Amino acid sequence: MNIVLLKPADWIDDETVVLDDRRHQHIVAVLKSQPGQVLRVGALGGQRGSGTILAIDDKTVRIHVQLTLAALQRHPFDLILALPRPKMLRRVFRTASEMGVAHLHLIHSARVEKSYWQSPLLKADRIAAALEAGLERAGDTLLPEVHLHRRFRPFVEDILPTLAQNRPCWIADRNATRALRDEARAGLVLLGPEGGFIPFEIELAESVGALCRHLGERTLSVDTAVAAALAQALPQPVG
Repeated sequence: MNIVLLKPADWIDDETVVLDDRRHQHIVAVLKSQPGQVLRVGALGGQRGSGTILAIDDKTVRIHVQLTLAALQRHPFDLILALPRPKMLRRVFRTASEMGVAHLHLIHSARVEKSYWQSPLLKADRIAAALEAGLERAGDTLLPEVHLHRRFRPFVEDILPTLAQNRPCWIADRNATRALRDEARAGLVLLGPEGGFIPFEIELAESVGALCRHLGERTLSVDTAVAAALAQALPQPVG
């Protein structure tokens, strides 16, 4: 945990929070903190800063908070991903959150099992927990917005053109002649399931303006492909 995320219910006044859950346990058992110690903290959805421990016992920790820093820079890529297998989905959520993705669109495709959409990991509380774990690792405070699209063709024909209205859109295709690494600018990246998008899906995306780009010669698992794609263009420090 590289930042202690603070939620609205934690505040007892404008400058003080009290924690009594796993964050308290982490501060006691892992950080072994004492009164007077300064921690990195951030308001979920808001600013970052520091927190000085005022009091700590077996049940709660009381922290004086000063928030003076903006959230970390967002990633220049928004991500559109064919819904992966549940065992990979949690890792994808965490990676997207760690890397500062602003919007993650999960879509259906021909090679996505319909049963994947029944995964408990798609419940709002489970999504939030996975995303928050990514924020804690990265030291950030802004959650990605997750959008679920259960039908491929309506998404591509009706929604994708609007998303890509003022920015480029690239679809991963191992047969593409150009690499995604040549596109280090703000845009949308479409990544397929294991085995990739089928030809019809690529052609449909191209018909609304998507450009084919490859991630290299290797065949990558979905979670590795997400990290590899996002690594092509990283957020730049401000100032």
